Amino acid sequence: MSVVTSIDAEIFRNAFLSGAANLSNKKEIINELNVFPVPDGDTGTNMTLTIMSAAEEVRGLINPTIDDMGKAIASGSLRGARGNSGVILSQLFRGFCKDIKGKKALSTEDLASAFSRAVETAYKAVMKPKEGTILTVAKGISEKAFEIYETTDDITEFLSQVVEYGDEVLSKTPDLLPVLKEAGVVDSGGQGLMEVMRGILLSLLGEDVKAETPEAETVSHPKIDIADMRGSSREDISTADIKYTYCTEFICNLNKPLSDEEVEAFKAYLLTIGDSLVCVNDDEIVKVHVHTNHPGEAFEKALTFGFLTNMKIDNMKEEHSERVLLEMERIKNGSFSLEYKKEDTVEEKASVEKDVAAEPEKDFGFIAVSSGDGLTEVFKGVAVDHVISGGQTMNPSTEDFLNAVKEVNAKTIFLLPNNKNIILAANQAANLSKDKKLLVVPTVSIPQGISAMLSFSLDMDAETNLKNMKEAAQNVKSGEVTFSIRDTSIDGKTIAKDDIMGISDKGIEAVGSDVSEVTKELIRDMTDEDTELVTVYYGADVEDAAAEKLTEELGEEFPDIEFELQNGGQPIYYYLVSVE
Repeated sequence: MSVVTSIDAEIFRNAFLSGAANLSNKKEIINELNVFPVPDGDTGTNMTLTIMSAAEEVRGLINPTIDDMGKAIASGSLRGARGNSGVILSQLFRGFCKDIKGKKALSTEDLASAFSRAVETAYKAVMKPKEGTILTVAKGISEKAFEIYETTDDITEFLSQVVEYGDEVLSKTPDLLPVLKEAGVVDSGGQGLMEVMRGILLSLLGEDVKAETPEAETVSHPKIDIADMRGSSREDISTADIKYTYCTEFICNLNKPLSDEEVEAFKAYLLTIGDSLVCVNDDEIVKVHVHTNHPGEAFEKALTFGFLTNMKIDNMKEEHSERVLLEMERIKNGSFSLEYKKEDTVEEKASVEKDVAAEPEKDFGFIAVSSGDGLTEVFKGVAVDHVISGGQTMNPSTEDFLNAVKEVNAKTIFLLPNNKNIILAANQAANLSKDKKLLVVPTVSIPQGISAMLSFSLDMDAETNLKNMKEAAQNVKSGEVTFSIRDTSIDGKTIAKDDIMGISDKGIEAVGSDVSEVTKELIRDMTDEDTELVTVYYGADVEDAAAEKLTEELGEEFPDIEFELQNGGQPIYYYLVSVE
């Protein structure tokens, strides 16, 4: 084993890039451990994006000094930070890099001091730190470093002991956090941190890790049997436990530096509208991660300090349910409009646009996203001018919306995305449209989109209609019936691969082996004494006779409720259900 008694800038650079590569190579393993407290993005992916943002800046340095390295790592990781664990990782780097500022080379004592500063910085960034997380592992690393740095000046020996102890602390995280013990996993963020440390140690031993190499997957994991951990495929967490729905992240680029008092006041405000707050002030920018039910309020407050970038909003309740759904095949040709597909020629597209322009301009037009011929006909029947084919497995782009706008000759056009993953693309199209006024109705399901259209009135202005359409969408309960892609336990239900699942707005309501029986159970859970109408849209894999028999049996069971049956023709989902 080679003896390394000091780390200069070049060694530091190679070691950091090796740590980043090792984390990247292990990100899918880390993703499978992601269960705390509920799926909030994929920890491995988020941490990898965070460190790779720093790695990109590091690679761009020519003959760097320790200070150059510190600045690149701190700035790159902060700007690229995603997710709670990613933000915490960036703060560990930030504290570490502040402590080594001015150093020409690093000794074991310097590393111990920097580890301590890193932990202090990260803990300060998290409003309510919890033990059993990446913070606990980082603290264990720091404590071990301070305990042993005087016993050896060999940095490889020093880090070997630190990494071994870090793994030991990681293996004990389930004893500190019940949700980890329940799922039978260690903390995913802590595992990610250890992969960085392991990659750094390997570099100092002369074994630099390169991204995406098969050899990188063979690195041992002392005291941790990851192969026996199923992570998110074993989570027993109900979406009802999620108090705040939206994981909200952004960077505020400051007009001027904020004082400590202003930062504390900003944090205090964010805690009035959410929790899981990580807020970091770095003179020129403020990085925010918060769970809230009102992302817009967080954005508005931040806009008083500067302009926003890197904005990201994830619906944690939907992510939680979607982790047990199929990663379906994308439709071969991608997202396309009904009037012309992407393979149509420029001349054919121009011909369509010319025909549209020849039509008299009307006051209002409508564009909806849908999947399945039957659902397309339903939307056409409620006055939608243009349907973009897409949905859960095929999200239309901003360009798809803008192309569709060219085919609707109206002064004001309402966009109905009908899926939470498509709303941002619709909003972006609305912002980019110069010739037309585009209004986005933030519908998250097909039933919501149909209900919104039915509430539209030509006798009202655009803003009043937009308000009414939003309200109508919120008054509809939506459900869907599909199948599971793996064994899991979620929402208190044990689910086997290929089981049929009935999913409502609240989560997984029914599980079984028979499509019709699961659909009935789902509808029983979704209806109450105030229910008047249930519309059932059956998919491409359901026979007409089976769908008719189902609604007949439901009508007999619920004589006071009106049942309507529509051939939706949608893929993947056996039934879509609307309850009003």
